Amino acid sequence: MTTLQEAVQRFTPLDPELMARRLGRPGPMPRVIIDTDTANEIDDQYAVAWALLSQDRLNIEGVTAAPYSFLHHRDGLYEAVAALQTGSGTDHDSKFVGPFAGWAKRLLADGRTADDIEFVTPDVGEERSYEEILRVFDACHVAHEGKVFHGSPAHLSSYDAPVDSDAAQFIIKQARKREDGPVYVLAMGALPNIGSALLMAPDIIDNLVVVWTSGFPSYAPFCNEPSLNLVQDQMSSRLLFECGVPHVYLPGYHVGAQLTISRPEMEHFVKGHGAIGDYLWHLYTNNPLHTKYAISQPETKTWVIWDIINVAWMLDAAYVPTHLTTSPHLDEALYWQKDPSRHAMLEAYDVARDAVFEDLYDRLAKNG
Repeated sequence: MTTLQEAVQRFTPLDPELMARRLGRPGPMPRVIIDTDTANEIDDQYAVAWALLSQDRLNIEGVTAAPYSFLHHRDGLYEAVAALQTGSGTDHDSKFVGPFAGWAKRLLADGRTADDIEFVTPDVGEERSYEEILRVFDACHVAHEGKVFHGSPAHLSSYDAPVDSDAAQFIIKQARKREDGPVYVLAMGALPNIGSALLMAPDIIDNLVVVWTSGFPSYAPFCNEPSLNLVQDQMSSRLLFECGVPHVYLPGYHVGAQLTISRPEMEHFVKGHGAIGDYLWHLYTNNPLHTKYAISQPETKTWVIWDIINVAWMLDAAYVPTHLTTSPHLDEALYWQKDPSRHAMLEAYDVARDAVFEDLYDRLAKNG
């Protein structure tokens, strides 16, 4: 079986000058593909809508559906619920204090158990994402014909077996249009579509820029396991950092996590602003993750709209400040290992939260 190091040998390193150009600011009307697990929660819908309402600034080539699944959480949740039910999961038992303890306690307090939680497989997640993309297009009154593509039904399982899909083929086709300039793939989920495209066509890295949000900053000493986007398809995640494709990394934790929105803001700036405003309001007030995670009094809480950071970076450098660094290694334990001799990568270190939402609100107001 081909190792990551062997797979990376298929890629020709970019000339540093070309890499610098690709990591510079996009030119006017940049070509964009949005790769999104839209039905995973509610943030991708805001990002896709903002992009579709900004087509005077972005050339949207297409939107590709990415799979998602929470199956990797299932065993931990069942174990935590069982421990609490039997009294063994105390605050002094480190085995059950962590990411699943609070969730399990809230479920039991709500009169539910782990059996009440749906854990979809990646193929179901991809299909739901595809259908959700179509709903956002319709709510924005934008024709979706020829613009929306099915993605991989599974995460990468081998560097010898990229998953062929309409999405991967579309990414390859657009990246090979070198006369049209680079294509920016705004990656808002796990990466099997992009990883597979790269493995099937290593030559495309000279005309492709991957703008991905996930994980902790590359200088942070934390395990990236909490990042859903990163942890689901770890093979594709590692390939992205190793293969030398131009990459704009937008950390979710500490950076994208600042993009919270409250119910009063939603009611004032989003609700009533066209069909898409009403749909986003519906999603916010019927958030499936509130039910899944047994969130009480959701009206008092804000929600993170993580994935609009990708669109924000495309639209204005001031929205998402970045610095040039080097691509880290992602080790087997999901920690970053920095190496100053590696190829360049652009990384966000902050986000202008208010300016980002003001732009989104402005687009919704003009639409509504």
